[in-house]
Order: sequence, then C-alpha cells, then structure tokens
Amino acid sequence: MRAISCTAPEQLALIDIDRPELRPGWVRVAVRHIGICGTDYHIFEGNFPYFEYPRVIGHELSGTVVDANGSGFAAGDPVVVNPYLTCGTCPACRENRANCCETLKVIGVHAPGGMTEEIVMPAGNLYRADGISLRDAAMVEFLAIGAHAIRRTAELRPGTRALVVGSGPIGLGVAFFARIAGADVTVVDAAPDKIEATRDLGFRTFSVADTEGGEFAAVRDTGFDAVFDATGSIRAMNASLFHTRNGASYTLVGVIKGDLVFPDSEVHRRELTIRASRNAIKADFEHVMASIRQGLIPTDRLATHTTSLDRVPADMPIWAHVRTGVIKAVVTV
Repeated sequence: MRAISCTAPEQLALIDIDRPELRPGWVRVAVRHIGICGTDYHIFEGNFPYFEYPRVIGHELSGTVVDANGSGFAAGDPVVVNPYLTCGTCPACRENRANCCETLKVIGVHAPGGMTEEIVMPAGNLYRADGISLRDAAMVEFLAIGAHAIRRTAELRPGTRALVVGSGPIGLGVAFFARIAGADVTVVDAAPDKIEATRDLGFRTFSVADTEGGEFAAVRDTGFDAVFDATGSIRAMNASLFHTRNGASYTLVGVIKGDLVFPDSEVHRRELTIRASRNAIKADFEHVMASIRQGLIPTDRLATHTTSLDRVPADMPIWAHVRTGVIKAVVTV
C-alpha cells in the first residue's frame, strides 16, 4: 500500500509498504485524511530531534474502521485517531495523564506513521467521529492540544484576560478554547500573514512590535491573568512571562530544545504559577469534537490547503519553505 516516507532531510518519497499486521486489542483503520503538522515540516527540514530516517510520517489522522477485531467498533465507523502510544502502567498513565506517559511514542515521530492507506491502532486510541466530517476529524488532534492547555489552566474562567503568544495552528487552538471558556482573548504574533488571519478569525491581535505601543499597554494593564506561549521560540518563551500580572499563570504549550531562564525575583514577586502542557487526553479530543458539532470552530477557514497522498512529495516541500497563508494543509487519501 502507498505511504509517504521522509527518507532523509528535505527528501520525501511515495513508497509501497506491507499492510500492517493486526494484533489482539488493536483495530484496522482505513486512513481518510491526514493533517500536516508543524512537526512534519520540522522532520522534513531536518530540525526535529530523535527522529530516525527513513520513517513514514503523519499523526493527525481520521479514518473509518475496516476490521473491528472484537472491539466495540463496527466496520465503517468514522474515527479520530489519538496518535500517542502509551504504556498504561506508569504513574502518569495510572493518573489518567497518558499524554505524558514515561515511554510515550507518537506515531509518525517515534513509530511508523499514518500518512498511508491503512493503519492498526489500539482500540482505546480511537474515538468515534460521529457528526463531523472526516476532514474535520483530521484536525481534532492539533486542536485538542489547545483544549488541553486551557483545561490545565484552572485559573481560566469567564472574564479571564488571556494572552496567547503565537498564532500558528496550536496557538489558534489555545485561543479558540480560551474563548469558548469565556476568556477575553488577546493574541500576539510576529508574522504579518498570521496576524491578518488571526484578526479575521475574530481575535484582538497585535504584532510583536505593537506590544511596545499604547494600545497594547491599555489592554495589558498591569499584566494578563493567564499567558500561554505557543511559539516554539525560546526567546519568546523567556520573554512572555513579563506579560503576566501578579498572581497570574504562565502555561508553556510550545516546546523546543533550549533553556528557560526567568529572573527568580520576577517569578516570586508575581507569585506566578508556571506549568507545561503536553499533548492531550480523550476528554480533550471529545471537547474538540463537541465544539466542532456546535459550530464553535470555523474548520473551513482553518483547512487552508489540500492535497492528495500522491502529491505530498511535491506539495509539502513548498509549504515547508513558504508557509505564508498556510494554517492547516490536509491530505486526502
């Protein structure tokens, strides 16, 4: 069957692979759509640590059940795929925090991925996608990361003044679910196309340069109640702490190799709560699907680009190098 392999940095190939073997407790799924993630672009560019070439990529997936293999599913059921393979026995897994399992592997990153025609996954990693399109179902995983960050931030409640730094797909997910939770949301980004797109989605948005001006200062006041970094920039992650008010929280959603360096006096003066947010759990996937069904997420405006499995080797390098205007590219199998 056809699959897309990243064989080396800057090299993608449409290859033929064997149909995966079905094992007890796992379900066979026909892949219908794949979202191309920032991680996929980093892998293509050779900038993602711990990735071993060659490997089939892809982890933002939707599909239909082919062989339920004795699970509670039926052939033809539409599903969203949770791409996180976990041990189920470590302390985090036992606390229903499998998103940070001690041995977590993400398909398409640490294990063979889903940019292919069929996959097999544990039954517990599949969630019924009733009432949403399969294209939208392929966007649930990245949105769930934003939903998880909001759920992790207990301080966020209706009326909370929230700042999201970075308006790529993950930052937009954070912004949408902060707004759904009732927060007053402000967004900051450096890229002109992202600023324009974020404003068009209804968010008060500033450029990085604008944060030195009076309009931003008026919104900022003495600082925001909750600040979220979704940039993947160590410079931004170190700087965004200073947008918090005393008694606020700072949630790190973006991740990158590098050292966080904060003045202890500023952290203590604010009595600041700093937390990380990683991946998502089933409750977050379900929240995203419910929000899509309710029309709270404008998925048609997020899926800006489309391609077919056969055209990925031609199209993905273009989007990797020139991402202007790209929010989410979705592959149809």
